Amino acid sequence: MRREIIADISPGQVRAAVMEDGKLVEYYVERPGSERPAGNIYKGRVVNVLPGMDAAFVDIGLEKNAFLYVGDVALNRDDFEFKSQGNAQLPDIRDVVKQGQEIIVQVVKDPLGGKGARITTHVTLPGRMLVLMPTMNYIGVSRRIEDEDMRESLKSAVDSMRPPGMGVIVRTVARETTADAFKTELESLEALWRTIERKAAVSNAPCMIHSDSDLLPRIVRDLCSDETERFIINDRDEYEKASAIARALAPGWKGSMEFFDGDIFDEYEMESKVDKTFARKIWLKNGAYLVIDHTEALTVIDVNTGKFTGTDNLQDTILRTNLQAAAEIARQVRLRDIGGIIVIDFIDMLEDKNRDIVVEELKKELEKDRTRTNVIGMTGLGLVEMTRKKIRQRVATLMHKTCPYCNGSGRIYNEETVAQKILKELRRQTANYTAESYILKVHSDVADYLEKENLMPDNVKIYRSRSAHHEYFSLSPEVE
Repeated sequence: MRREIIADISPGQVRAAVMEDGKLVEYYVERPGSERPAGNIYKGRVVNVLPGMDAAFVDIGLEKNAFLYVGDVALNRDDFEFKSQGNAQLPDIRDVVKQGQEIIVQVVKDPLGGKGARITTHVTLPGRMLVLMPTMNYIGVSRRIEDEDMRESLKSAVDSMRPPGMGVIVRTVARETTADAFKTELESLEALWRTIERKAAVSNAPCMIHSDSDLLPRIVRDLCSDETERFIINDRDEYEKASAIARALAPGWKGSMEFFDGDIFDEYEMESKVDKTFARKIWLKNGAYLVIDHTEALTVIDVNTGKFTGTDNLQDTILRTNLQAAAEIARQVRLRDIGGIIVIDFIDMLEDKNRDIVVEELKKELEKDRTRTNVIGMTGLGLVEMTRKKIRQRVATLMHKTCPYCNGSGRIYNEETVAQKILKELRRQTANYTAESYILKVHSDVADYLEKENLMPDNVKIYRSRSAHHEYFSLSPEVE
């Protein structure tokens, strides 16, 4: 896999596009004032304790209080009697936190819709190779490292040097790392945690006590691995900063950090690629297409054959379409950063073996995704259910707003319906007022329909406006 990262620094925003084998697979935007709190650490104050929800609401200084579930509280399990809830053992939330109590928490999920942020007391501090967990006491290894001997070797190396009582997760990039590099990074992360503790001790809640890195430093930390060949930036200052961070965090990185003088998104034709990111309909190479719809509860992806007719074997045509769709769906999920429940309606397949092939293809393509996904499988109705960890709002929510005319439905009244509304209003006005003539201001398309159907009486003067909203009209008596 050949990866390139293209960063566009312009007044008011920073954008980054991640390309793999020439395809756009991830897209990020940051703007002043729109920074997302996920990953930030706060000193908060417990506002409400709700035993009926096994949770508490905590004021961390954001617009809405954050949600703290009892299972997201770091506990000494010897100190509590636990109640059973399914397969889990949970304490009573009232024994864990008290109203007015000040606690250190980390945002694990941005505020979404009308909901506040979700928080945890299980703080994690990510480095390039390791993630330090000050409130946990175990060692984990990235699931992308599949070799069992290597996993055990990495666990052993980290266990011998981790701070007492703290946990560590070994990241994928650590596969080729030396013990000295582990030690240096662990010492740096432990020092950061001590700094956070000292700041929390002298700060008044609610307040932020640690902010996750900005976009470009995060990308250097997380993506400058062996797969990344080039990182191109079009701002000299940001290029120098990113180069310094790369030298410090990834001294063994074999890729190149490059400066580009000019409009980098135009040069690499990224604007059109980004615009397609938000399209509802996505065409596949073979003429089939996907339709992606977002609802409050889940995202639905529908696969259609479209222009693809295939060979004379219908089931072969369907299988080939579904396989191509599976690869594109995995890319779109990453690109749009779709989280939560996802339901995929592949084209119906008669043979179980073909269904299994498509599901396995989807799982294989999703392995490229750094965000955790779980493909549940195919239901009796032929729908594939999957989940993807939801951390941040989709990029589209930062760049788009709900249409004030259709309120997000994507539909407006047609000309016939608007015409009937105008006729009803005309009947109401003539019943209540005495006027020789009326003035109607209306969208040009509606005006054309009214004239074509000859629906307006002679005493109504029609004024066209293409700038007016399609459903808008103004009917009033003409004043001399």
